[in-house]
Amino acid sequence: MGTAAEDIRAEALRLGFDAVGFARAHLAPEARQRLARFLAEGLHGDMGWMEARADQRAHPQALWPEAVSVISLGLNYGPETDPMESLAWRDRGTISVYARNRDYHDIVKKRLKALGQFMAQRFKHQPLKVFVDTAPVMEKPLAQQAGLGWQGKHTNLVSRSHGSWLFLGEIFSTLDLAPDAPERDHCGSCRACLDVCPTNAFPAPYRLDARRCISYLTIEHRGPIPAELRPLMGNRIYGCDDCLAVCPWNKFSRIHAEPAFLPRTDLTAPRLAELAALDDAAFRAKFSGSPIKRIGRDRFVRNVLVAIGNSGDAALRPAAQALCEDPDDTVADCARWACERLAA
Repeated sequence: MGTAAEDIRAEALRLGFDAVGFARAHLAPEARQRLARFLAEGLHGDMGWMEARADQRAHPQALWPEAVSVISLGLNYGPETDPMESLAWRDRGTISVYARNRDYHDIVKKRLKALGQFMAQRFKHQPLKVFVDTAPVMEKPLAQQAGLGWQGKHTNLVSRSHGSWLFLGEIFSTLDLAPDAPERDHCGSCRACLDVCPTNAFPAPYRLDARRCISYLTIEHRGPIPAELRPLMGNRIYGCDDCLAVCPWNKFSRIHAEPAFLPRTDLTAPRLAELAALDDAAFRAKFSGSPIKRIGRDRFVRNVLVAIGNSGDAALRPAAQALCEDPDDTVADCARWACERLAA
């Protein structure tokens, strides 16, 4: 039997996690400053939940005063094929690789709970809490403090072993665990992630304007997508992998080994006309167990119509025309926009 940290690390790896690190339950000052600036400048758009619980986000012990250590865990989801390959297919949609099968929140949380049960038995029921992107936790800065990787110029975590392809989860613990050395920045002069962004969502390295980010626009943003950004979105209908996919550190990544992350054939470059025809019931059935389900039919079909408008394919005009009087005003507006684009 090793130290507490050694035993936890060994069990986490046995459970299938690919990266494990330990940090104090305190956010580094520069991470707090970056968050405060991001919110003060309104770069979070209409994600009001970020501002509402900003203090807990900036201070882990404000979220849970008993926390002493944070165990940061990563699960590899490295794709088998180029995520950007389908961007050239006019009649198809491109879905972010993380959303082409089961919801990763369920997979990661199940393993976190299993690790928590191990810790409860091993350490005489010391209190702990598990988190997977559903609480005000600054996952990426904490992962950097725990040595899993560093926040690249695109603000996402980059790992020397896994590139840009890590799902993150955390366990807050009352155990005093020896922290790992933080990972330092290895981006150097590279700016591939900044230059590839189709909507210029990075006003500067390490700064993201979510209001221009396609992932934000297609997932978090409610209502109409700004007309000036629609032509820049191409056929991206749920999320965007561009800044992740071009990172040179991906040469060290490997294809994931998780069956639940294998892409469904119907979500790998799906036909836009078929997606536009989904009503609410069909949408829920198709995306049962998928992270896509949470945005609802109306937001998803809105995204599909933007892709149809950008396709330049007149054969898709009837699919848009059929939605010009949709009960949802945003869908109807986007359908008319798509029809005008295709007519032009």
